[in-house]
Order: sequence, then structure tokens, then C-alpha cells
Amino acid sequence: MSNPVTAVPPAPAAEVAARYARRLAFETDCADVHAAFAQGDPAQGGPAVGAVGFVLLDVRGPALYAKGHVPFALNLPRGKMTPRRMAEWPAGTLFVVYCAGPHCNGADKAALHLAELGVSVKVMIGGITGWVDEGFELAEW
Repeated sequence: MSNPVTAVPPAPAAEVAARYARRLAFETDCADVHAAFAQGDPAQGGPAVGAVGFVLLDVRGPALYAKGHVPFALNLPRGKMTPRRMAEWPAGTLFVVYCAGPHCNGADKAALHLAELGVSVKVMIGGITGWVDEGFELAEW
């Protein structure tokens, strides 16, 4: 029986596995970030790093950040991501960036910018919208 789902056969399992393994190298999600923070206190070892192994960056403007942001996230809009600023963290630091949500490409632009600076980066898909949709609390500044 053919329908819109089955009309095109699925890719071989090995190709599917390779695609999604590769995709996870570029992104993480709100639940994984929340779980990482629940496992370790980001306040130990520096600004939002230490036990969790990454720095979470809210790339929205300061006014939106002040209204509500993911706990432990630092506010660093893309325009402030200079080589000098990023050098404040040890080489090899992983940065996880997020913006408002699926309707916003600020996190993608920030990830591109950081990658062009030679920095390790992933995008937290969903952004603030995804965080709230998961039922997680926001912090205010």
C-alpha cells in the first residue's frame, strides 16, 4: 500500500544512523541542557562551565535576557563575540548557544560566527520557547 509516508522508501539504517549521529554533533536540546545542569553545579569552576563541560550563551539582546533566560546562561549577543572576549575561556571550551526559539535564527548566526572564530559550538534547539515548552523555569536578571 502506498501513501505519502511510504511512497519514498526509507534510507538504509546505516545511512540514517550516520545522518543523526552527525546532526547531534551540531545541536543539543533543552532537555539535555537541563539534565546537564541537574547533574552538576555550573557555579563550580567558572561561569556556567565546570562540572557541566560547556558554557551556555543566550545570544538575545540584554533587555530580553533580563526578562527571562535559561538559568546559568550568560548573555552574549553575537556582536560581542570577539576573539578577545572568547579568549577569556580556556581553549577547547564548548559553547552552547540559544535564542528566542524556532522562529529565530539568532542561534544559527551565533554558531556560525563562533565556528568562524575557531570555537567549538552547538545550538540548543528550541531556544527559550523550547525551554518553556518543556516546563523548565526561567531565571530573571
